[in-house]
Amino acid sequence: MGEVVNLRRARKAAKRRSDEAHAQENRVRFGVSKADRQAGEQSRAQAERLLDGHRLEGTPDEPSDGG
Repeated sequence: MGEVVNLRRARKAAKRRSDEAHAQENRVRFGVSKADRQAGEQSRAQAERLLDGHRLEGTPDEPSDGG
């Protein structure tokens, strides 16, 4: 015969495992602090300004149809 299992304890343990997995997903999804997000945004904005500053004037953004 198998081991006697208390269903209430088994359900609680399963719920804890499920909750922990959900918490881990949330830590990955929302784990970036506000300061880190702002620093990343500032870095991206600075890189975009630098790239725009090096753009040549008079060059089309899209290729022509030929001709």
